[in-house]
Amino acid sequence: MDRHAPPDETALGDLTEASALDRRALLRLAGICGMAGGLSMAGGPSAEAASTSSAVFDPAAQGRVHVLPSTPQTVNVGTLDPKRAPVLEIESGDVVHYPDTWVNWANEAKYDMPFDVREPIRKRYPQGPYSLIGPVAVRGAEPGDVIECRMIKLRPIDWGWNSAPSGVGALPADFKGGYLHYLKFDSERRYADFAPGVRIPLAPVQGVMAVQPAGDQPVSGILSGPYGGNLVLRDLVEGSALFLPVQVSGGRIWTGDSHAAQGDGVVDQTAIETAMEDLRIQYVLHKRVALAGPLAETPTHWIVIGFGANVDDAIAQALRQMITWLSGASGLAPIDVYALLSIAGSLRITQYARQTNTVYSSEPAKAVHAMAPKSIFQQDMVAKIRRALRPGA
Repeated sequence: MDRHAPPDETALGDLTEASALDRRALLRLAGICGMAGGLSMAGGPSAEAASTSSAVFDPAAQGRVHVLPSTPQTVNVGTLDPKRAPVLEIESGDVVHYPDTWVNWANEAKYDMPFDVREPIRKRYPQGPYSLIGPVAVRGAEPGDVIECRMIKLRPIDWGWNSAPSGVGALPADFKGGYLHYLKFDSERRYADFAPGVRIPLAPVQGVMAVQPAGDQPVSGILSGPYGGNLVLRDLVEGSALFLPVQVSGGRIWTGDSHAAQGDGVVDQTAIETAMEDLRIQYVLHKRVALAGPLAETPTHWIVIGFGANVDDAIAQALRQMITWLSGASGLAPIDVYALLSIAGSLRITQYARQTNTVYSSEPAKAVHAMAPKSIFQQDMVAKIRRALRPGA
């Protein structure tokens, strides 16, 4: 693809917009990052340390913007399928604009659809419910590299739902029958009224972010691993970035499972499930970066996710991966990073479920994320750690 050639508006792979983001969107993102940059830890870090809580990336530094609509040709329900050819090939730094992502089950869920009507639809997709759009190939990406996914804009449609079929979630035996609760969002997508006197602030995220796993077999979007997958990390809001280690040539990125808001753990196994009417993600290739699994950067933290058959294993994996990465990036000894995480870090449950009954052929792993606050590091150390993630930037 010639980056300087005029766009061909008739071809899906080259369909582009005249500009990356309008001024209003840029100001909105700058406001988000600036507000986050004003946060500090209790106990009062130094002014220099507090100043390190800042924008993760420059929203104005973008390449070409490609529009990738959701169609039967660009969406695969349930799996990350290595046999699917890339629907788009882009250069590092380009932005993909997804204008109309689908809700679960190939966009078959509808607002106010009764539980008993949805159940037959749900059961038609045993490999998983997620409408996954992709894959998007990044030219030049090879195993040993990392693709940074910069969350530029996430605006959901005007409705969503939370549901809990019997036998799923953290408490699979406590509630009998199925639960289904629809929610409408305000026009600015700031909140949803859950019940009289209960208002939920919206903080949209993409539940599934993945590069194509290595191997020649489809992998359920319900699963997760070094390639990403079903991350459901509530911190991946606008202004954050996710780093994914490339597993196959081109990276071949998938996304889906949009959430308007969610809690740590997603304990009944759903958030506010929705779709995006305006999703924009910038993909930046970083060559030869040593990273064992998904890593997120927010204005205030670095976050590593660990997975396991149980919470103990997930905690151990999250800690070991954070220690290995942060030690290499900072130059601190591994035992010192271990101590820092004990003194100032946090461990949070990302996803917890104990299935006793499911219509799907796969079950999500237990997931825990380890959080290292930027505010404990001086500015030069923050810059050093950032350079380790983005060599040459």
